[in-house]
Amino acid sequence: MSHQPVSPSPRTTPPSPRPEQGDAGRDNGPGKTKGSHVVVYVALAGNLAIAVAKFIAAGISGSSAMLSEGVHSLVDTVNEVLLLYGLRRAAQPPTPTHPFGYGRELYFWSFIVALLVFAMGAGVSLYEGIVHLRNPEPARSHLIAYCVLGVSIVFEGISWVVAVREFRSKKGRMGYFQAFRQSKDPTTFTVLLEDSAALIGLLMALLGLAGAQLFDMPELDGIASIGIAGVLAFTAFLLARETKGLLIGEPAHAHVTDSLLRIAASDPDVRAANGVLTMQMGPNQVVAALSAEFEDSRTTPQIEACVGRIEAAAKQQHPELTALFIKPQTPETWRARRAQIESGAEPD
Repeated sequence: MSHQPVSPSPRTTPPSPRPEQGDAGRDNGPGKTKGSHVVVYVALAGNLAIAVAKFIAAGISGSSAMLSEGVHSLVDTVNEVLLLYGLRRAAQPPTPTHPFGYGRELYFWSFIVALLVFAMGAGVSLYEGIVHLRNPEPARSHLIAYCVLGVSIVFEGISWVVAVREFRSKKGRMGYFQAFRQSKDPTTFTVLLEDSAALIGLLMALLGLAGAQLFDMPELDGIASIGIAGVLAFTAFLLARETKGLLIGEPAHAHVTDSLLRIAASDPDVRAANGVLTMQMGPNQVVAALSAEFEDSRTTPQIEACVGRIEAAAKQQHPELTALFIKPQTPETWRARRAQIESGAEPD
């Protein structure tokens, strides 16, 4: 639920905690998704090239960990394609059947990405690791495998740096984990998590392959593959948890709520700006419902004009605001309804 911040206007608004400085996603106007596209395109190009190289190296060397990494990169490549498709679908304008737009479609495809990471990435890696443990075979052509792993680390590292820079530009003063939990754009944090998992997986594959060669224990290659499966499963869990919240519905960042209340409270025809409920419909799409009490002496045309001024000012300051509903309501009624919502009681 959205917070009820303090308004600087002399008119009354309910108090609330101070908003977090540097909210993730503060730059959420319509033109701010370009950076997300760049991150996904860089990751797509790198993962596609790496996947081909890993599969070739796995076929030559017979390494289970290398095959798991090939599957990992292939899944990441498919995921990037799905994210780009989701970005394109989410950018569609509203229609009569979808009056608030298609922004949540990006959240749907991001959730599918999490399922693919778990089912295809973690599942196949776990299977390959178990098979290799039960029937261990020494790897061949270690030099080729090492070269592919080294090149893969370089390319994944480049993609990871691009993703980190984009994520850092959006997180403001918050820590990385807090920004990840509060982010409304799944593309950046999905690529960042996938690239982080890829680098960890590459190091595991390198250690497993080297350990199997040095100690003449091919089982270590299978153990590395199982370790990669664990990393992918954990990554899938994080992605699924965050995208599920976005898909079900989360409020916009606190600064949006604060701003809407300030705009409403500053209008001369508004006696009290009571509170705002918001819903994030996409990375750059927000729907808001404002509760306000108007001056008793105002006529219907004056109230309509006041609503128009509030809407115009709100959309000018927040281009991501796709719809703003304003409900005439006394502060007492708002507090009672808000208490019902917070307690989980059925509305009257």
